[in-house]
Amino acid sequence: MPHDHVLLEVRSLVRLHVNVSFELHRGECITLQGASGSGKTLLLRAIADLDPSEGTVMLDGATRESMPAPVWRRQVTFVAAEPGWWGDTVREHFAAWEEARPLVEKLGLPTTCAEWDIQRLSTGERQRLGLVRALALHSRVLLLDEPTSGLDADATAAVEAMIAERTKAGTGVIWVTHNAEQARRVASRRLIIKDGRMTEEQT
Repeated sequence: MPHDHVLLEVRSLVRLHVNVSFELHRGECITLQGASGSGKTLLLRAIADLDPSEGTVMLDGATRESMPAPVWRRQVTFVAAEPGWWGDTVREHFAAWEEARPLVEKLGLPTTCAEWDIQRLSTGERQRLGLVRALALHSRVLLLDEPTSGLDADATAAVEAMIAERTKAGTGVIWVTHNAEQARRVASRRLIIKDGRMTEEQT
């Protein structure tokens, strides 16, 4: 399924002990795997310009430095395994809840969850709502840090289907997972980080 069009180009990206280069094509999902502490989250955060790093990251040929960080992050969006929350209710975290509602329903949550208190959310509910928050931005690239780690099989399948829809529409996805079965299901290529370096395996 890889397309010719290089969407995201990463060249000699250095963050702490990690030093990697790779390309992500339009409409492609690649998984990022490696032992705990190998630098997977560090790498995603660096690509999203959330942490300082050296090297070159380009989106459609435009460098990270050529646009303000908030603009870059809306296009190259990091979805944390444990999303951050700043308001008291779910609705406060969405610019347009009406737009988010269909996505929320697809992921098996009631639309009344808009009024729920953040404190009452389970880990899995937080993960799904954090993902919806990111999907509502319609980013060019999604950087997913174990987006289904707290989910049961049904919710995991719903997330995988939703991300597949986005890749069909041209979104590029980098998906961190510890689950080899999931990697085979969702990705065309697997990138493995070990000792700060990256190798590639075809799935």
